[in-house]
Amino acid sequence: MAVIQMSGRELTRLRVLIDLSDDRLTVETAGTLLGLGRRQVYRLRRAFTAEGPSALVSRKRSRASNHRYGETFRRTVLSLVREHYRDFGPTLAVEKLAARHGLCRASRTLRQWMIGDGLWVDRRHRLPSPHQPRRRRECLGELVQIDGSEHAWFEDRGPTCTLLAFVDDATSRLMVLRFVASESAFDYFRATRAYLETHGKPVALRGQLQCLVWPRTDEYQRSTPEAERGRQSE
Repeated sequence: MAVIQMSGRELTRLRVLIDLSDDRLTVETAGTLLGLGRRQVYRLRRAFTAEGPSALVSRKRSRASNHRYGETFRRTVLSLVREHYRDFGPTLAVEKLAARHGLCRASRTLRQWMIGDGLWVDRRHRLPSPHQPRRRRECLGELVQIDGSEHAWFEDRGPTCTLLAFVDDATSRLMVLRFVASESAFDYFRATRAYLETHGKPVALRGQLQCLVWPRTDEYQRSTPEAERGRQSE
C-alpha cells in the first residue's frame, strides 16, 4: 500500500471531494468550501475519479525551485565562509560577504548551507549550558558588578590602559567608570571609594578580585605582608 504525503490544504480538498463524489455536497457548496469556481471543481473531481487521492498532490513537490542557486555558487560561498568567517554567525557572515566580496544573499539561505556543511549549529541542536541562569537583582544597589578591561581605548593618541567599570546588576547602569594604568587592587579601592561617596554603600559587590595585580613599589617591597594588608583594608 502506497503512502501519499499531503498538506493540510490537500487533505481538506480530499475530504470535500469524497463528500462530493458521494453526493453529500453540491458543486456550488464544494466550490465555496474550497474557494474555487465550478470549472475548477469539475476538473478536480474528474482527476480524483481517475487517479484517486494522488491527483490532489501538488506536482511541484520534491522538485527544485526555479530560483535555486547553483551548486558551484553554493560551494564558492561556503569556501569563503570556511576560509575567512568560520567563527561568524550566518547574519554577520552575510554582511561580510556583501561588503567584501559583493555577494548579497539572504541570511536564511546561508544559514541552511552552513548547517548542512557543519559550519553552524542551530539553537535547537546546541548542547544545553551546564550553568544555571542567574536572575538579576530586583533593586538598584543590591549588587554591583566590578570588572576591568585592558584595551587601546585612546587608539594612537595615548598608551594602552585599563577601564574599570562598576555596573549595577538590576538596571545595567554604569555607576563608575575610571581609566587607570593597570588593573591593580589600589585602583579598585580608589574606584570603590568614588562609588561609595557618590552612590552610598551597596548591598554587595562582585568581581574577579583573584585576577588583580598587586603593585610592588619600593615602599611596599620594604613592608611586611601584614602591614600591606592593613593598608589595603584602610
